[in-house]
Amino acid sequence: MGLPLRKSKVAPPPACPFAEVLALLRGAWTASIIWHLSRDARRFGELRHDMPRISARVLSARLRELEARGLIVRHALDTSPPSAEYALTPLGRELLPVISAMADVGQKLIHEWRKHPAHAPQRVAAVPAYARDS
Repeated sequence: MGLPLRKSKVAPPPACPFAEVLALLRGAWTASIIWHLSRDARRFGELRHDMPRISARVLSARLRELEARGLIVRHALDTSPPSAEYALTPLGRELLPVISAMADVGQKLIHEWRKHPAHAPQRVAAVPAYARDS
């Protein structure tokens, strides 16, 4: 039996802005969704077509999360059957240079790992579309 855990009397530190941005981009598909919305608004089915490996359940969850965080906006369309399209907010657009810069560094890492396989991680994932569309 160990000693009981005591509660800290110190207030938590203020939120780190860098950690907040990383938290926004967490998840396997978040950056891809933002990237695919970078040119124009897209409907749910169009996003599924753009990213064929994402499940409808995950895409729906990510879209709701991004909308709740103020990065995308959902516009209901007056169509039959009902439909909606998603677009980036100005705050969401501010993430595009960040994603692009991260993709550039990722490309350099992959290139370096191919030159020196001993430095490479166990598995190098396929390059996402947003990293290739430069």
